[in-house]
Amino acid sequence: MSRSPDSSTPAVETRGLRRSYPGPRGAPEVVALAGVDLRIERGEVFGLLGPNGAGKTTCIKILNTLLFPSGGEARVAGFDVVREANEVRRRIGLVSGGENSGYGILTVRECLWMFSQFYGVPSSVAWPRIDRLLEVTGLTPLARTRINRLSTGQRQKMNFARGFVSEPEVLFLDEPTLGMDVNAARMLREFVLSWVRERDGRTVLLTTHYMAEADQMCDRIAIVDRGRVLASDTPAALRRSVQGGQHVELEVREGGAAESGSIQAAVGVPVVWGAPHPERGTRTLKFRLPEGGVLGDALRALEEIGVAVQGISTRETSLEDAFIHIVGRALDDEGAE
Repeated sequence: MSRSPDSSTPAVETRGLRRSYPGPRGAPEVVALAGVDLRIERGEVFGLLGPNGAGKTTCIKILNTLLFPSGGEARVAGFDVVREANEVRRRIGLVSGGENSGYGILTVRECLWMFSQFYGVPSSVAWPRIDRLLEVTGLTPLARTRINRLSTGQRQKMNFARGFVSEPEVLFLDEPTLGMDVNAARMLREFVLSWVRERDGRTVLLTTHYMAEADQMCDRIAIVDRGRVLASDTPAALRRSVQGGQHVELEVREGGAAESGSIQAAVGVPVVWGAPHPERGTRTLKFRLPEGGVLGDALRALEEIGVAVQGISTRETSLEDAFIHIVGRALDDEGAE
């Protein structure tokens, strides 16, 4: 008989989690996770962000009992992922972007019912739940369509619905909107947030390459790189971790008297040249105005050295700015693996 852990235990907890692989042909071992500490509370939507090769997928596989750790420990829903793997599997769901799952000869509705039976969901409960998920994902008209006739986006919607048929305590969403159109992705993000709030204790761990998706959905985010957690906090706090101030983009007339050095001296902060606009004879000039700085002062200083400003736009620090500041490169850059 399965036991129930104390509901006060975190949904996910890792301590010193490590995973390494032998290097090719006697080369040094490849370290995918180098001592990851995470604590995800019940009821959270928690994001895991990192460049390609940062160790996110390895971490997800260990937490889903698909891969053994090389060291440390990990618990999901209060159960050890190695010693109590069956207890973990009863309580989790997984949606992976681009996954080619299911049996092609089954219809969408039949496939979802099959997965519900793997978890022992009574048919009287499974069928109404499946019909609701088909409606949420927009697959109701395709309910009796064989899986091998679905498009990539439609198959991903079915995979998404499959993750909810067992009503998991902890749901892992690994690039869940990959291959979906913008409207479908937006609707499914809204469904995830409403699903978490419907019942106490439901928890989601999300990995995504879409910064806006993480910013919108996540209560907290951990930024990982080269197998280590570099920062973990709310999206707002991560943005605040970057030096404050507005990001300014100026469209300036090319061929002016001033060069980058004199422009930088005038505004008092590092400047970066952006895209040229040949049709208008201008270029984009980018810099971050320090907190408390006055844009008007910077514009007057540029005017004094002969820089003709044709257009101005400003924005606040974004989650992507914070990510680049913490990691040192963008999300799509290759990592160490």
